[in-house]
Amino acid sequence: MPNITEELKKSLKLLRQEWEEDLQQFKKKFLYTSIGDKKEEGICWYPVQLKKFRLGYGERWIVDMERMDTNQSHIFQSGKSVSIFSNLEQHISPEFRINGVINQVKKDVMTVTLQMEELPDWLHKGKVGIDLLFDEASYREMESALKSVIKAENSRLGELKNTLLGQREGSFESVVALDHTDLNSSQQAALELVASAIDVAVIHGPPGTGKTTTLVEAIKKSLEHHKQVLVCAPSNAAVDLLVEKIMEKGMRSIRIGHPARVEDHILTQTLDAKIALHDSYKDLKKLKKKADEYRKLGQKYKRSFGPEERMQRKRLFDEANRLKDEAVHLEEYIVFDVFQQTQVFAATLVGAANTALKGMKFPVVFIDEAAQGLEAATWIPIQKAQKVVMAGDHCQLPPTIKSFEAAKAGLSETLFEKVIKRQPQASKMLQLQYRMPDLIMGFSNKFFYKNELRASENTQNHFISEEEPVLEFIDTAGSGFVEAVEEESLSTYNQEEARFALQYLEELLKRTGIAKIKEKGWTIGLIAPYRAQVRKFNELLFESYAFPNLRSFSELLTIDSIDGFQGQERDIILISLVRSNAKGEIGFLADTRRMNVALTRAKRKLVVVGDSATLSHHSFYNAFLDYVDENDCYKSVYEYLV
Repeated sequence: MPNITEELKKSLKLLRQEWEEDLQQFKKKFLYTSIGDKKEEGICWYPVQLKKFRLGYGERWIVDMERMDTNQSHIFQSGKSVSIFSNLEQHISPEFRINGVINQVKKDVMTVTLQMEELPDWLHKGKVGIDLLFDEASYREMESALKSVIKAENSRLGELKNTLLGQREGSFESVVALDHTDLNSSQQAALELVASAIDVAVIHGPPGTGKTTTLVEAIKKSLEHHKQVLVCAPSNAAVDLLVEKIMEKGMRSIRIGHPARVEDHILTQTLDAKIALHDSYKDLKKLKKKADEYRKLGQKYKRSFGPEERMQRKRLFDEANRLKDEAVHLEEYIVFDVFQQTQVFAATLVGAANTALKGMKFPVVFIDEAAQGLEAATWIPIQKAQKVVMAGDHCQLPPTIKSFEAAKAGLSETLFEKVIKRQPQASKMLQLQYRMPDLIMGFSNKFFYKNELRASENTQNHFISEEEPVLEFIDTAGSGFVEAVEEESLSTYNQEEARFALQYLEELLKRTGIAKIKEKGWTIGLIAPYRAQVRKFNELLFESYAFPNLRSFSELLTIDSIDGFQGQERDIILISLVRSNAKGEIGFLADTRRMNVALTRAKRKLVVVGDSATLSHHSFYNAFLDYVDENDCYKSVYEYLV
């Protein structure tokens, strides 16, 4: 049995190593570099112009900034912190910079929520740019959480620490068997496990098994016994999906976090929105407005004035302060009232440290996608818990880690994995999947899930047509489709394989019938493990005229990396494996959990394109090649090259 205090101290050390590596990588890209260099690194947009601005919930300014240089690739995405600057001579110093959070990035327009009351004049004058900021706040919260867990002894957190890390046996109580007609037997067993657990329960949800459905049902069930619960996930997107499902089930939720990090369709669930929609909000606005008016009147008095003016100025400032205090009390009451009516508080793992939740404890804390969260981040919400319920799949995407050394030394092992290993009686795997027919599911089932997964009856109808195979591996060995490295990003791509993949999809659309696919609303996903290949697909598809059918189909077509497809499904999936070299090097294709995600997104047809001569050097791909061979799903690219 490991010494858990030493284990946690090691986790803290590895977290600091990751923090330092992340900061160093960012500094290399950002500090002491020119605007041109930062643009090349994808962490600066310049020049940009103010396209639109408006006041959002919570009186926050929201601006749409459009970039003029549209050719540069970038790493801006929703939820990231940014700094807007001016390159005009009189506004170039750092104090003129304004910070904000990205709501969304669509092509060449970035929507940002600003942290300021008034828009500066220079924002309208041109020579404006946007820099990506390094976010240290998350690391500070993770560090603080780990320190608290290390110290925790005679408390509920101390008990949970000992249980989750296997020092103490988890406790269970007997519960009445649940009968949910809309859930299958393994989902019901998972619900019963959650209900009976006193300390911890784990729902292991492989692809397509209805993990989120089961988790939401468990949340609903727990609200029959408790007034409020906390629900968390590592990413904003995962939290928003949960909130959406919770709303559909009629539970009253509140989404904690910056409104810019929340999807538009659930903005009404944010604290800012709930305050703005409260009956007393008009009174709050009036108080703030009056306080502002009195302060402005007081500021009109000149420096040299007599006793009477001095008294009048003091009276005006006193009244402004009184109204301000009244507004603060009224806002506190509104927040209290909103919280009293809330059943489910939802936040990211780090967002659980938000000041709005300060001092709050919850009878149950639910953590979704727990296999994607760093252990340190997962402890943040657990500090508020009496009982912990985790859901996820440690056979899919791991957490993203910048430091190779820290990952290798143990940072990549999540708390979810530790609990599954050390408290096996506390976990239940969902076994019936509703997405893929047996043939698509088979390889992942064998390699990752000990053949315990079963395909639901409905999947027997998941095909494009009787003639169209549901699984194909197209071998490019010997074709001359060779990988190359993108100069700017050092990411790998394979131009000929990309062109072939698009041609294949174009032909698939023709033989299936575009009208049929559009009528049924079937979706297509084009997956590449490398960002450079994603860019190559977009370049070939939208900058040439070679694939008219695919281009006309673009509203139903998604091109993205494997990470971008986590938690999603498409009717047709084509995976381009990219790697093709004489040395048999496959780089991070060796991350088999990531590949498991790619192989389990397809509902009706899965096509994998790759070079068997390169891939077969790795045991995972060798096993996959055996699988496609055994099931008569192997094709050579020469069968398609006419």
